[in-house]
Amino acid sequence: MGKISTQAKEQYTEKLKEHREKLEQLKKQELELEAMARKDRDNSGMINLQSANTNLNMVSYLVLMNNLSVALLGIKNDAYLNEARKTCYKAIISLENTVSNFIDVPFSEYEAKLDKIKSFSQADRWRLVKKLGFSIQAVKDAYGENTKWKWSFVEVEGRFAVVAKNLLDLKNLMSGLDPREDFYQERVAHLKTVKRLLQQSADGYREKYELSTLRIDDFKLAINFLGSLRRLNALVGEPEEANDLKRKIDIWKSKMDQDLKKKESAKK
Repeated sequence: MGKISTQAKEQYTEKLKEHREKLEQLKKQELELEAMARKDRDNSGMINLQSANTNLNMVSYLVLMNNLSVALLGIKNDAYLNEARKTCYKAIISLENTVSNFIDVPFSEYEAKLDKIKSFSQADRWRLVKKLGFSIQAVKDAYGENTKWKWSFVEVEGRFAVVAKNLLDLKNLMSGLDPREDFYQERVAHLKTVKRLLQQSADGYREKYELSTLRIDDFKLAINFLGSLRRLNALVGEPEEANDLKRKIDIWKSKMDQDLKKKESAKK
């Protein structure tokens, strides 16, 4: 890398100043929302949604600040990228607190949580899902292909898949898939994205197991994501897809059991 000119450094510092100021404002806002959520338990779900959105706004500034470093100085800023990655986690945690982090359970087990955010429209839910997905992808792209955080993003994207799924009002989903219903397009897009994310997460955890950890827990998570997708397919009246997934789950479980037996035999 060539020597960074004084002019480039000055330009970078000047442009960074306004973004840092905005970032500090957002951090202050997020702390205020956290305090509000602790005091107002009845409305904590809606407050947590605001907190998630604020964190995602912070991610956009952190990614921008790294991009400025790349463009003007020719180097990545790992500090900003690491903060952006952690802030994605914080946004997801806020959503998990709002709609639960259950991967594959009946809707009734977390329905009460969604009752508390009824005023959050399907359009707003879809907008938030898109924003979270864009933020995660922006951070991944900024790190690049050969990042040491590769397998960490499997977890990030898996947790994203879960909150995206749990933001869906599954009790009224089928009636909402009538083209005459409000927010029909947003609901269909949300559902389609959730299906893709669940399959992606199943494949991601299976790959993580095979190529990195060899931890049975990762394989179990892969199977849970398939189970969640199968449950969703059954709910929306797609029996063929659900049956295909059942066969796939059985194959994966068989493979997992074989691997587990091999590990136990190796210990003896």
